[in-house]
Amino acid sequence: MDAPLPPPGARLAEVLARRDGQAVRQADALAEELPVALVFNGITHAVMLATPTDLADFALGFGLTEGLLAQAGELYGVDEVRVDHGIELRLQVASACEWRLKERRRTLAGRTGCGLCGTDSLAQVRQVLPVLPAVALQPAALGRAQRDLRQWQRLQQSTGATHAAAWCAADGTVGVVREDVGRHNALDKLVGALQRGPQALSAAAVAQGFVCITSRASFEMVQKTARAGVSALAAVSAPTALAVDTAWACGLLLAGFVRGDDLVAYSFSERLGLPALPPPTPSVAAACAATGQP
Repeated sequence: MDAPLPPPGARLAEVLARRDGQAVRQADALAEELPVALVFNGITHAVMLATPTDLADFALGFGLTEGLLAQAGELYGVDEVRVDHGIELRLQVASACEWRLKERRRTLAGRTGCGLCGTDSLAQVRQVLPVLPAVALQPAALGRAQRDLRQWQRLQQSTGATHAAAWCAADGTVGVVREDVGRHNALDKLVGALQRGPQALSAAAVAQGFVCITSRASFEMVQKTARAGVSALAAVSAPTALAVDTAWACGLLLAGFVRGDDLVAYSFSERLGLPALPPPTPSVAAACAATGQP
């Protein structure tokens, strides 16, 4: 059966569809999902289920957002090695990163819908987050970003099974996009792309834009955005209560249900030109995540 070639990260499969009561044989594009092991200086740290594209970005972004890499320069290189049942990303990292890894040593099996990937104790949830600068944005910019992002989602258009994370300029122009079957993975890939290769941006430039995601805004999505030094997160769906508390604690503008010209501001609404919200009393976990206090 003739069918257009799918984009990287997808493969064709023959399926049988039922249309108007009739069986129709057709080709369908499926998003790839493989176990990807992140190995730091020979130490296996995590195994995630991910789309096997932009894996060097994923390795760097995961290291940064998990707090294993203090800066991109601590990653010296990444080798992508196909092994039985999946892929190993073999990272060569600085001794300081290896020390952090040994302090937080754990091996996990990640899932595309996981919450706190790689965390095996409550203490590890409480990462130190930067206090983010206040960046003013227009509500129309967030709506424009969510609307235009669809045009960049090649994998989603082919498979209907992937999430996207994008860095957008203050006016809503979509700048850098990454896709994956996992929303956390897509954001990690984006963070890595902002730090390396032809799409790398300075920290000052990154801070002036915002992150746009095609999923809900969980605590971990807020934490990863903050660790990337981005002051605003725009989600197509709702945030969680802990995500809202954490956004308040670290100074992140959090907007959800960004659809068309509509949105819901959950923190720092005045930065969108809206009336100010009273800050809530943050939960203990959120306050610790922002300050690093036990």
